[in-house]
Amino acid sequence: MIRLYGEKRANLVRVFAAKLRSISEAEDLIQDLFLKVQALGDLEVDGDGSALLFRMANNLMLDRLRSQTRAGARDEGWRSLQGVVVGDQQVADVPSAEEVVAGRQRLNVMMVALETLPPQVARAFKLHKLEGLSHAETAAAMGVSRSSVEKHISAALKALMAKLA
Repeated sequence: MIRLYGEKRANLVRVFAAKLRSISEAEDLIQDLFLKVQALGDLEVDGDGSALLFRMANNLMLDRLRSQTRAGARDEGWRSLQGVVVGDQQVADVPSAEEVVAGRQRLNVMMVALETLPPQVARAFKLHKLEGLSHAETAAAMGVSRSSVEKHISAALKALMAKLA
């Protein structure tokens, strides 16, 4: 069988290069075929064995194509969970490490600046912006009018923007 492989190798490469549209893929496939033929040793076959050799190569090709299809589907599934496609570009949903560090630094600066605000202004800002309460809920929690809450939040935003800029 190894002798037959040596005789038919060039034909096998040519046939599978046409099927796979890649000479390097065909060479890889034929190398895998050699390993299979070598494992068979001196197998006795009816006829010249060419049909068996081509069938083995074809089966290896089909296995490789199925494996590539599964890997592609798996990779596409993973990519779809990691971000969104905008136009034809994959955009990550997760910020980069640099963006995370910069965001943490801005948050620390904001929290320090928040401590310098008057207590009522800081409390209104924390309740509304950090805890997510509405203006009416913040007013009820603080025991002040809704317009007071709006003024406190506005004052906090102006002061924080000035400190962060």
